[in-house]
Amino acid sequence: MPQAKHMTQEVSQQKLAVLIDADNAAAAIVEGLLAEVAKYGVASVKRAYGDWTTQGLKGWKDVLLEHGIQPIQQFRYTVGKNATDSAMIIDAMDLLYTEKLDGFCLVSSDSDFTRLASRLREAGALVIGLGEKKTPKPFVSACDKFVFTEILRRDKADTKRPKKTATSLKRDAKLVKLLRGAVEDAADESGWAYLGSIGQYIANTTPEFDPRNYDYAKLGDLVRAVDIFEIDERSVANRPGKSIYVRDKKIKKTR
Repeated sequence: MPQAKHMTQEVSQQKLAVLIDADNAAAAIVEGLLAEVAKYGVASVKRAYGDWTTQGLKGWKDVLLEHGIQPIQQFRYTVGKNATDSAMIIDAMDLLYTEKLDGFCLVSSDSDFTRLASRLREAGALVIGLGEKKTPKPFVSACDKFVFTEILRRDKADTKRPKKTATSLKRDAKLVKLLRGAVEDAADESGWAYLGSIGQYIANTTPEFDPRNYDYAKLGDLVRAVDIFEIDERSVANRPGKSIYVRDKKIKKTR
């Protein structure tokens, strides 16, 4: 996939279109959503799609103006058919060919956007999905990065809850397998792997991975917490601060 340039260029240079399926997303996520998008670039286009004549979207109307989001009206002409999805897909393709955008942020938990995400990536655009944990796996996998919106809805009191312990993290077989696989893939002959390379491997293979899903702000914090790796902080020429290297403790035991 032609995505590497998007993941490495300066964030400030990234021009993004934020397209929100308001029928399938909660207004409560908006502030956290836009803060998340800002990590990847500038939201040059911000649109929310839905039937704004219905009471179901009343909560959205209060935040649209505040955050400069353009509401796109789509009437429900037929019961059981989601006209909002079609309008959002058509707009995304129009933007792809008429605007100089680096990527798209698709906000929905609906699998109907799976093909759209794939098509945008085929055209060389960065695709960031944002939806609830119930989002079908095909849509998640079709994105370069997928962020679960439950993270964005947590209030300050909730973030102060105790982090998961090493014992509970080790019981998560899927997490342990992912981390060990990433370290093995990025490791040199002595078994040491640069944390940045580990993160890139995970991003390439598991779009939905986020250390915040495990109550840790950064990958390095999670790697330390799981307590199955050796950690080595090194000073490297031409790099500010310390660079973190990781090695599986199993390697040390076998030597």
